[in-house]
Amino acid sequence: MDGDRVEIDGGIMEGGGQILRVSTALSCLLGLPLRVRRIRAGRSQPGLRPQHLSGLEMIRDLCDGKLNGGEIGSTEITFTPGKIKGGTHIADTKTAGSVCLLMQVAMPCVLFAASPSELHLKGGTNAEMAPQIDYTVMVFKPIVEKFNFTFNCDIKRRGYYPQGGGEVVVQMSPVKELSPINLTERGTVTKIYGRAFVAGALPIKLAKDMSAAAVRCIRREIRDLYINIQPVREPDDQAVGTGSGIIIVAETSTGCLLAGSSLGKRGKNADKVGIEAAEMLLQNLKHGGTVDDSLQDQLIIFMALAKGVSKVKSGPITLHTQTAIHFAEQLTKAKFTVTKSEEEDPGNDTYIIECQGMGMINSNLKC
Repeated sequence: MDGDRVEIDGGIMEGGGQILRVSTALSCLLGLPLRVRRIRAGRSQPGLRPQHLSGLEMIRDLCDGKLNGGEIGSTEITFTPGKIKGGTHIADTKTAGSVCLLMQVAMPCVLFAASPSELHLKGGTNAEMAPQIDYTVMVFKPIVEKFNFTFNCDIKRRGYYPQGGGEVVVQMSPVKELSPINLTERGTVTKIYGRAFVAGALPIKLAKDMSAAAVRCIRREIRDLYINIQPVREPDDQAVGTGSGIIIVAETSTGCLLAGSSLGKRGKNADKVGIEAAEMLLQNLKHGGTVDDSLQDQLIIFMALAKGVSKVKSGPITLHTQTAIHFAEQLTKAKFTVTKSEEEDPGNDTYIIECQGMGMINSNLKC
């Protein structure tokens, strides 16, 4: 059997957990046995962290697969997938590892299951180095649903660094195939809204300060729009631990959603948190793309699986996106091209990511 394994070098390009997420999801979908070596080779703590391991174990369980090398710190795994099944699946990082990254690895797989799925994902909901759950619900969800599927995401409890303890329940039904997307018209910004939150021991004043600082920063560039960033205190029974942060979303006339976000931490001034998120949003609006830097790479696997040609206009291509494209092409028959967008103002750094999808068909669905 080993002779037929697809060999993945987990240390190249972005060299992090993303390689593991893309390659194991595609392995599961395509029934390809996989070996991943040099996992997170360049990181300060190489090998599997709790979050990566819980993601791998969930993929193993949802397709009755076999996983070898699945322990914390392991730098090599082999994975042999079985048949994807629906039902209830639980993944618990037991840390503040991101539930959003768990969702990234599982979602493409359960779309091609035999029956509806319910994913119980436990860990950090608003964690560093990962999308916040608010981003997943406010930006990722409405855009990814353009591939012609829907899902429900219920935030049961929020969890923050260091202890985690958050829980999100995702429900989705399988599809026969994914439709391609065309996101090439940015349109004009029509609305800016968001939420600044505190939880646990932190006073609501911090949320108000984050919101006010963000609004002031955006106002310097965009004067004529009402900006609605709600300060909120998470209810004590719906949050574990202490945390704070902000997400700001810009909506355009063509339905594009671009965001900026930031998290608070001890010793970090609330104004600084608000300004960081505002500056990230303004940066994402400047390049003229239809997606922000965080969404770019998350769409690649869906573009690769869809039937037909997808096109997305984006800002500069991130290393995460280049990495996702590399492994999607290595494992599927999808073909990607990235070209500089010509029609823009020459000062704009805008690109078109085009993909001829492989046209994955869900053979578990009869109709």
